Amino acid sequence: MLDDQLVSGLVSLGLEYDPGRLGKIQLLYRSLLRWNQVFNLTKVEDEADFIAKHVLDSLSVHPFLTGERILDVGTGAGFPGLPLAIFFPGLRFTLLDTVGKKIRFVRQMVLELGLPNVEVVQSRVEHYAVSPGFDTILTRAFAEVGESYPLCHHLLIPGGKFLAMKGRYPQAELSALGDLPHRVIPLTVPGLDAERHLIEITRA
Repeated sequence: MLDDQLVSGLVSLGLEYDPGRLGKIQLLYRSLLRWNQVFNLTKVEDEADFIAKHVLDSLSVHPFLTGERILDVGTGAGFPGLPLAIFFPGLRFTLLDTVGKKIRFVRQMVLELGLPNVEVVQSRVEHYAVSPGFDTILTRAFAEVGESYPLCHHLLIPGGKFLAMKGRYPQAELSALGDLPHRVIPLTVPGLDAERHLIEITRA
């Protein structure tokens, strides 16, 4: 079931797949279930829930990634960063979170999945500094954008994109952006019967 749903979703998103990538998603699912029994990293109801809400939802933002250096802030159990790193091995991902148990899981997954394009960092984003900055910064299930963008923007290069993944149209959050150049993009996630939107902010 997992493979059929995943393949159908990947086709809908215009993504290429091979047995190796499908196998890595299967490994990620099995490992998450096992770790959840002890650490309760993130809610996963079943295979269909995992594929739609975690994998395909993560991959739905791929057309809006800019450049090669991507930062996933508040990655949690590795979403959206791990699925994106699996399907885009030519990009470099940094997955950042403050929670030790989640970072330990993500580091273990990077090893088991064989993802040399992923760096894992345990830090508060406002305390994290690196040069050069990132081309794209992603957030998912993080703070409201009026709070998250100020925390992250020091890590974004000029002209870079800040992408905040949201559910329903985030009207209440947009008023906090003031004159910041931004747009709201509706997303379609295969197999997910729920609204999804992306707030995109371009750093001047």
